[in-house]
Amino acid sequence: MTDLIKSSLLKETPALSQVVVSDKSVNSVERVAPDTEIPALATSVSQTTSSVSSTEAIDVIPFQKDSNPQHPSNDEGDSTIKSTLKTTVAELASLSPLDYDLKRKEVAKEIGVQVKTLDAEVKTARGDVFAPSSMMFPEVAPFSESVNPADLFNEVAKTIQSFVVLDDEQALAMSLWIAMTWVVDDLKVAPLAIINAPEKACGKSQLLDITGFLSNKALPSSNITTAGLFRITEMYSPTLLIDEVDTFMRDNNDLKGLINAGHTRNSAFVIRIVGDNNEPKRFNVFGAKALAGISLEKHLPDSTMSRAIVFNMRRKLPSESVQRLRHAEEGLFETLKAKLARFAVDYAGAVRASRPELPAELGDRAQDNWEPLLAIAGCAGTDYLQRAADSALKLSMVSESSVSIGTELLECIHFVFENKAVKKISSADLIDELVRCEDQPWATYNKGWPVTPRQICQLLKQYSIKSKTVRLTNGFTPKGYDIGQFEDAFARYLSTEVVVPPQRNDASQAMPGVDSSVAEPTQHEPQRGAENVEEVSPAALENLGVELLSEEAF
Repeated sequence: MTDLIKSSLLKETPALSQVVVSDKSVNSVERVAPDTEIPALATSVSQTTSSVSSTEAIDVIPFQKDSNPQHPSNDEGDSTIKSTLKTTVAELASLSPLDYDLKRKEVAKEIGVQVKTLDAEVKTARGDVFAPSSMMFPEVAPFSESVNPADLFNEVAKTIQSFVVLDDEQALAMSLWIAMTWVVDDLKVAPLAIINAPEKACGKSQLLDITGFLSNKALPSSNITTAGLFRITEMYSPTLLIDEVDTFMRDNNDLKGLINAGHTRNSAFVIRIVGDNNEPKRFNVFGAKALAGISLEKHLPDSTMSRAIVFNMRRKLPSESVQRLRHAEEGLFETLKAKLARFAVDYAGAVRASRPELPAELGDRAQDNWEPLLAIAGCAGTDYLQRAADSALKLSMVSESSVSIGTELLECIHFVFENKAVKKISSADLIDELVRCEDQPWATYNKGWPVTPRQICQLLKQYSIKSKTVRLTNGFTPKGYDIGQFEDAFARYLSTEVVVPPQRNDASQAMPGVDSSVAEPTQHEPQRGAENVEEVSPAALENLGVELLSEEAF
C-alpha cells in the first residue's frame, strides 16, 4: 500500500496539487494546493506510513506556500472568481425584474450555478436597489388644488383624441379606465383594457403609450413571462401595459390564466413553490392591465376578451389629423397625472362606497367590467354617469358581436326551427340547413368540408344537449333533436332578438297544416335539386348496370 501511494504521488505534477491523506485512512485521498514540492511530500508520506497499517490514521501534511509569483495561490484565484461573480450579480441586480427574468437561465448556465442560487444572490443584491417601489415608479405629487372630475375626464379624453383617432365613447371610456388605475386599491374588480386593431398602423401602440403616460405606476413591456407577471404584480402592483400580445400569448395558457385571475380581487391569487425548501407561496396578481395587439379575438380566449373593455382601433383617413406624440407639449402628461393623483386623494372613498345603477342591457360579466368605471363617472355627476352608461352600451354591443362558436350554433339552430316551423328535425336535415346559412362557418367547418353530426354533438354537449331518436310524422325515426331540448339554452345564451342568418337559397318551408317536424322529404315535398329529374324505375337501373343494394347492406 505504501509503495502504491509513493508511486501515485511521484506521478503528480505541481499543476495537479498537493496530496493529503484524511479521514483516518490511506484509502481516502484529497488534493489541495499546488505549491508543495512533490519529492518532499513523497518522503514525508513514506516516513509516516512505514509504521502504520492501511487502516490506521495518517497525519495530514502541512501546507507550504510557494514563493514563486508565477503560480498564484488558490486564495488569489478564488478571490478573482468571486470578484467576477459579484460584478455579474450586481449587473443583474441593476436590471428591471422583467429583463432579469428573461436572462436569468442563460446567465446561470454560463457561470455554472443553479438558477435558484443565482436568484438568491440577485435578491440579496437587490435589497438596496429595488426595495423602495419609488425607484421604479417615482411618486406623483397630487395637484395643489381640488379638481372637477368632469373637467378632468374631459381633459384626459381630449388629450387622447389629439394623438389617436377614437370615437367620443371610446375616449371617455379610456379616460375612466386611466382614472381607475389611480384608485384600483379601492376596487374589487379590475377590468382589462384590450386595445385591438385589425391591421398595422391603426394607432394601438400609440394609445397604449398614452395610457402609460397617464396611468398610475405604469410598467410597459412588449413581452412577459408567467413568472415575471406574478412576481412583478406581487412586488409593486403596477399598471401592466403589454404590447404585441398577438406574437407570444396565443399558446401560453399559463399566462392567459394569470391574466384572467387578476380580474377580481377575491380570486386574484396563484400558488408557486419557491426557495430551497420548496415552500408554497401565494402571489397576488390583482391589478390593472392593458393588452394591445392585432386581431386579438383570434389570439385570446373568450374568457379573456369577456373580462375587458375592448377598444377596437381603426386606421385614420387622410382627412383625419392627429398630433405626433413626440411633439407633445412639455409637461402635458405630468400635469394630468398630478390632477389624477389629486382625484384619487379626494374621491377614492366615494368610489369605494359607490354602487352605481348598471344598465340592464349589459350581461353579467359586462356589468362587472363597467361597475368600477361607472362608479368613477358618478363622481362627475349624474349627466356624466349617463354618458358613461351610454358608452358602456355602445362598446359592449360591439365587443359582444363576436360571439363564441357555441352561441353561434345556437343562433343558427334557433333560426332553423323558426324558419322551417318544425318541432323535430333529424341530424342530417339540421346539417343540411346549417351549411346553407351564409356568413356562417358550417359549410367549411370540418377542414373545408361541412360540419359533421359528431362535431355538432360535441358543440352542443356543453349545453347538456344530446342527439336522440326522434319520430317524424312520416314514421321515420332517425337521430336528431326536438325543440324542447334547446329551450333552456335559447333562454340563457341568446338575446331576445336572434339574428337571422341569410341563406344561400330559399329555405325549405314546412307545408301548410304541418304543425310538427318533418325532417325527411314527404310525398308533397321533393328533395332539393330533384325537381327536374325523372323518376327511374329499378328495372331501368338494372338495364344501366346499376346494382341495387338492400337496406341491410347499409
